[in-house]
Amino acid sequence: MEKPFVNDRGFIKCPCRRCLNNASHQLEDLESHIFRNDFMFGYNQWKHHGEPATANAGTTVAEPSGGIHERDEMFDVLDDIISEDADEDAVGGPSSNVQYDDLFAALRSELYPGVSSFSSLNFLVKLMHLKVLNKWNNKSFDELLKLLKLAFPKIDLVESHYEAKKLMTKMGLGYSSIHVCKNDYALFWKENSLKDTCPVCSESRWKLQSGKRAGKNVPHKVLRYFPVGPRLKRLFATSKTAKLMRWHSTGNSKDNDVMWHPVDGKSWQEFDKRHPQFAGDVRNVRLGLAADGFNPFGNMSFSYSMWHVVLTTYNLPPWICMKAEYLMLSLLIPGPQSPGKDMDVFLRPLIDELKELWVHGLDTRDAAYENGVFRMRATLLWTVNDFLARSSLSGWSGQGYRDCPTCNEDTPSMRVIGKMAYFGHHRFLPTNHHWRSNLQFDGRTERKRPPRRFSTTDILKQLRRVKTGIPGKHPNYGGVKRKRGDDELNWRKKSIFYELPYWVDIELKHNLDVMHIEKNVCDSLLGTLLADPHKSKDTDNVRRDLAKLGIRQELHLFEDGNKLMKPAADYTFSEGNRRKFCRFIRSVKFPDGFASNLSKNVAQNDS
Repeated sequence: MEKPFVNDRGFIKCPCRRCLNNASHQLEDLESHIFRNDFMFGYNQWKHHGEPATANAGTTVAEPSGGIHERDEMFDVLDDIISEDADEDAVGGPSSNVQYDDLFAALRSELYPGVSSFSSLNFLVKLMHLKVLNKWNNKSFDELLKLLKLAFPKIDLVESHYEAKKLMTKMGLGYSSIHVCKNDYALFWKENSLKDTCPVCSESRWKLQSGKRAGKNVPHKVLRYFPVGPRLKRLFATSKTAKLMRWHSTGNSKDNDVMWHPVDGKSWQEFDKRHPQFAGDVRNVRLGLAADGFNPFGNMSFSYSMWHVVLTTYNLPPWICMKAEYLMLSLLIPGPQSPGKDMDVFLRPLIDELKELWVHGLDTRDAAYENGVFRMRATLLWTVNDFLARSSLSGWSGQGYRDCPTCNEDTPSMRVIGKMAYFGHHRFLPTNHHWRSNLQFDGRTERKRPPRRFSTTDILKQLRRVKTGIPGKHPNYGGVKRKRGDDELNWRKKSIFYELPYWVDIELKHNLDVMHIEKNVCDSLLGTLLADPHKSKDTDNVRRDLAKLGIRQELHLFEDGNKLMKPAADYTFSEGNRRKFCRFIRSVKFPDGFASNLSKNVAQNDS
């Protein structure tokens, strides 16, 4: 009966509870699909499988299969993974589930004879999770597997971490390894994927020994790229997260003066006005990007800087979108040096995929609404970084006389002993504020207005004056520090983000990480109040700068015989007040999880 209802590609309608005759599978896959999901209810007349329309014969709904398959949680996990492309007719073509055969075999297999509560796959997934949480290395994991095999000879388990990783990659969400030029000029990717030398500096792609390639090809650097599209599709694969991906359209603040999610901000709202077609489907994804460097070896005496680029999804509620399990690692940039001005070279795969997600999108199954398929698009709203990482991403140098990206060429600054100082903060006050006439700040009355606001047109005009430099670190190919012209201001490059079609329309392109700023300001403030010799900003050089500016004469250094005396400032604690402050800090208590125990940072003698 089934033969006439197999299409010319060998596929047949699936009457399981999830597919509901809307998806088709190959005959060899149909049995396992029905076995996992059971028959759909109400399908009494098998009109899709050869039964005449006049027939009244009922169908028997399969009883639950019981055993390990009925209770194992991994069935739901695999079901969500496979169902991402279950609706072949809607997406535009069939897909076979042959790649999941090994996973289903491990899922049907009992971990140990007589143990039906754990499948082999379930145990392996939990074991790999423990490995990540407790930072086991691969060797210790292999030794643990050997011990389990020795203690339980009949256990159904893989032999090594390599085999476990190979099996886990079939669950999706893997990564691509992209080789990088040793001087950071180019990626051996796409048109360069088959080349053995860098197209710019002609350095070998591989590590050489005595001028010759070693027995096995070992690249100098490897960039790990984690594709964004499959991870976004996975968020819509389960009904729970698929519903949460719509939160931003209904959970925004009703008070215009209150902002509890980026959707309440002006930048988001202006973007929606400029791109109404994108904003029309609330399932389209809004992303934020963060990047920073870290030392993977945990040994600060060993200089090594590896950078990670992380994406967060702003469709989700604020109490979820910043949780670790919802942050998506997209790039892992190798060291040993920071990418710096060459950051755009490493961002290339991510930018290309973001352009694809904006222009064409991805066919995605929405588990929240009857598994319907829609065309998901995505946009990058902004970046969030500390000041140094912002320089690498935006192209505006965070050093020199004009390091403020907001004030731009109007940054008020001066050179003091050993560093740059930025003044003119009274210009942000109302024009009639009495502090504007206070001479104690810099000895002058402030009459200037706040810095002008630079429009997108102004910024693009500045970027057109920037000379295109060659990336990389080779001294013969642009890898030397280039002196900028006066007309280039502090621009080092035009950022690769401007290749995104919508980037010029974004009002707030780069955000500063408040956590870094708050910590640095708090450390400096407390260090100055407590007169900490290591953290105080009230140094001898600062007092000499006051003398040069001719202000605050009561704080100037003076000589007493052969000694240089530093007058005590009103803004520092006396010894008695310092002890009172320390006792107060020691007595402060916070709710669990709100803050660390501050009393641990106070010495026993309250000093």
